[in-house]
Amino acid sequence: MIFRDREDAARRLAEALAQYRGQNPLVLAIPRGAVPMAKIIAEALGGEVDVVLVRKLRAPGNPEFAIGSVDETGWTYLGDYPAQAGGSSEYIEAEKEAQLKVMRERRASYTPIRPPHDPAGRIVIVVDDGLATGSTMIAALHALRAKSPKKLICAVPVAPPDTLAKVKPYADEMVCLSAPPMFYAVGQFYASFPQVSDEEVIRLLASV
Repeated sequence: MIFRDREDAARRLAEALAQYRGQNPLVLAIPRGAVPMAKIIAEALGGEVDVVLVRKLRAPGNPEFAIGSVDETGWTYLGDYPAQAGGSSEYIEAEKEAQLKVMRERRASYTPIRPPHDPAGRIVIVVDDGLATGSTMIAALHALRAKSPKKLICAVPVAPPDTLAKVKPYADEMVCLSAPPMFYAVGQFYASFPQVSDEEVIRLLASV
């Protein structure tokens, strides 16, 4: 399955999530790529949109490869191969601090005039534009579970089957439109997959 762009993927996800229409779900995006998608989904379902801030821990010398992830509280998830990727405990601690700093800066710029929406007692849908290792989604779901949502749903257009199996225990429901066994990168499943800027995220969040 190839998606035209993030808007196309979001509209298809909204259809798959139609049972939550009218229940005021809280649709949380993992920045930055998923923010435009979450806005479309929230509008289609009659819900609210916000961000859940998590960051991948980058492998030494290979910033695109995640060896784990960290949430805003500092809770850290480590994948299967951090040591093989050169991630010593000292490196991981330094990378964690660097990503916490990024999250503090993003929270200050993304939602400067209001606190994050409270997920307690709500149907919460966590959206990303696709999963590769699943590290950031696991951190996001773990952070949100601690805040007592009524139901916690992971919603993505595409992910490899082994990643879905890793993420599934952290969610009450998994919604994934395509799970191809031959998976190299999320972008290969989009005809158009441009970067989403911080400026666009700020503009979208200010408009809701």
